[in-house]
Amino acid sequence: MVEGLHIGIIMDGNRRFAKRLMKEPWKGHEYGAQKFEEMLSWCEDAGIREVTIYALSVQNLNRPKHELDFLLNLFRKELKNWGENSVIMSKQLKVNHIGRKDLLPEDIASGIADLEEKTKNHKNFIVNLCIAYGGREEIVDAVHKIALDVKDGKVSPMEIDVDLIDKYVGLSDQPDLIIRTGGDIRTSNFLVWQSAYSEWFFVDKLWPELDKETFLNCISEFKSRDRRFGK
Repeated sequence: MVEGLHIGIIMDGNRRFAKRLMKEPWKGHEYGAQKFEEMLSWCEDAGIREVTIYALSVQNLNRPKHELDFLLNLFRKELKNWGENSVIMSKQLKVNHIGRKDLLPEDIASGIADLEEKTKNHKNFIVNLCIAYGGREEIVDAVHKIALDVKDGKVSPMEIDVDLIDKYVGLSDQPDLIIRTGGDIRTSNFLVWQSAYSEWFFVDKLWPELDKETFLNCISEFKSRDRRFGK
């Protein structure tokens, strides 16, 4: 068992999976949601302490209306499920949201806030949901907050360093490893600040195809890597 790791996951390949099944591309997100809960059980079995999921980017909000509407309705359905009968509740997982809630429909933003409130005292492990999220946008938002605090005299410009910025970004913890499914080798604006020294794993399997063996193999390989942090 691997104890205490923080894993980031880019869940890529849902639409391509649906196309293989001769279904509308956006239908693949339903399969992806099922895999998400399955993966949470794998994390518990592996002793993971924190997992950060790239669920919806800021750029995804520009997808065609019919696909975006399907995605948002799926979030509505899953938020209700996550707060009632899901692995999140049965396994006592704490949920945090990272992203721009103001870009989401009010009912979805409220549903996310309710889920955070329901799970705030859960002790098993942390699930960070990146919804309406972008890594560069997160840094821009942090800069805005710092600038306002400098203007108000709460922060001196000379105090601005890596540790201070960590306090202003949405996620202060750094993933040990990041897994991207779907076969593409790119980071897609995910955790731009936090992933400076993360180990990356690019998996050919589409997200709904990911299996526990492949997931655990990534963790096993991570253990064998020599992490030097630039030293």
